[in-house]
Amino acid sequence: MAEISATSRTLYFNTKEPLMSQAETKTRTRISTQVQEPPMFKVIYLNDDQTTMEFVIESLIEFFNYTQDTAMTITHDIHASGSAVVAVLPYEVAEQKGIEVTLSARVMQFPLQIKLEPETV
Repeated sequence: MAEISATSRTLYFNTKEPLMSQAETKTRTRISTQVQEPPMFKVIYLNDDQTTMEFVIESLIEFFNYTQDTAMTITHDIHASGSAVVAVLPYEVAEQKGIEVTLSARVMQFPLQIKLEPETV
């Protein structure tokens, strides 16, 4: 025991018990083991009057691995409808593909625009 002197009185306290500042705090952590699939996004090509159909077909083959026939069908849909969904991918992949196609179009001096939209179920 330790001794503290205050005027004429002697006070004692037990040093084996933790003081308020030394109190133990227990933290419980819950670990979630559920894995969610990443959200899917639609990659949409927008039609314009300057980007050639040949460039669109080639970009679909190069960046999305479509066959020549499928790429031609999608390109005609873009031209007829003004836009078309060319792929549905996880966000990061869709974003990367959109950037790659846009950069390729700019190098060729085409104003092709790519839009990403969340897929609604």
